[in-house]
Amino acid sequence: MNIGIIAHNSKKSLIEDFCIAYKGILQKHEIYATGTTGRRIEEVTNLHVHKFLAGSLGGDKQFTEMIARNDMDMVIIFYSPTMIDPHEPNVDEIVSCCDQYTIPVATNIATAECLILALDRGDLDWRESMKENTAI
Repeated sequence: MNIGIIAHNSKKSLIEDFCIAYKGILQKHEIYATGTTGRRIEEVTNLHVHKFLAGSLGGDKQFTEMIARNDMDMVIIFYSPTMIDPHEPNVDEIVSCCDQYTIPVATNIATAECLILALDRGDLDWRESMKENTAI
């Protein structure tokens, strides 16, 4: 499955720790991330990450385009809701797009852990049939 990962600058260390902790699960899937986040995940885990542009340079748009094509199966976004910064990816737009296209999305460590463990158990296998139905 295709997993999208985005982290605002203040949450980069947290996403690194998350990816280290769940490397065994993540390595079974395709990982997509905005530029700096993707690079940092690769450095700490040695996982291959498909990197978009930096969020502020259009990486968030690349994310939403992939979601709209039904090519993203799960999204994890770690952000600081109290810090609105125009140089960070547009979280509201990405979450709204996930809701519109029925893509599971986590915006904090608690829901991210629930989703990643559900993915490992096979609870998100329904995404495969969703992709088949939209391809017809």
